[in-house]
Amino acid sequence: MSTKLKCLLLDDELPGLTYLKMLCEQIPELEVIKAFNNPETFLAECNDHDFDLLISDIEMPGINGLQVANLLEGKAIIFTTAYKDFAVEAYDLDAIDYVVKPIKKERLQQAIQKALKRFENNKVVRKHLQLNTDKGKTILSIDQIFFIKSAETDSRDKVIYLQDLTNFVAKNYSFDKLLKQLPAEEFCRINKKEALAIKNIQFYSHDEITANIMMPNGKPYNFGLSESYRPEFVEKVKL
Repeated sequence: MSTKLKCLLLDDELPGLTYLKMLCEQIPELEVIKAFNNPETFLAECNDHDFDLLISDIEMPGINGLQVANLLEGKAIIFTTAYKDFAVEAYDLDAIDYVVKPIKKERLQQAIQKALKRFENNKVVRKHLQLNTDKGKTILSIDQIFFIKSAETDSRDKVIYLQDLTNFVAKNYSFDKLLKQLPAEEFCRINKKEALAIKNIQFYSHDEITANIMMPNGKPYNFGLSESYRPEFVEKVKL
């Protein structure tokens, strides 16, 4: 993870959302990726964005913030609300903090510091993964992974290709869930369907990556680099 927390914002009231975005942009530790004023739109698009933290209102029409949190896979959440009644439910969801409106910058900064502390405490140097696969449970050395792609038959599954080009299917893993278990500085999402081990990058251009591993026909693997994932990719390869 970078030194900044990448965050998405969600509030159905536009004045409140605009004010929240303004406050967040004044906090150096935050990078606002996108702001949403509709929970259904957020749920439809959130997997297209690389983010660490969601700052969300609770009372919203249709789907409230607590329900949104239940549908996310382990993402850090700070709730904002004009009502104190939801505090217990919010903490039951392991929310980082619960900020009562009207939001003050100093109070929001306190919540962000809690988020940073949690991310720091959760940093673990992993060398192996334990995954449910089409061949049963497996323990995999992270160093063996070449790239990961969505399965053609079911996008909820991910095909993991190893350095020797053997592969297996990780069952029912989103990219978020899988990449969260891998060292962030060693792997990067490069398009909607693929993620790649950075050590296997030989060359890259504006929209294409050439790997240092050859296909059976003797030509190097090539991958598409999409616009939405390019900034994170460029940042990581420069480290």
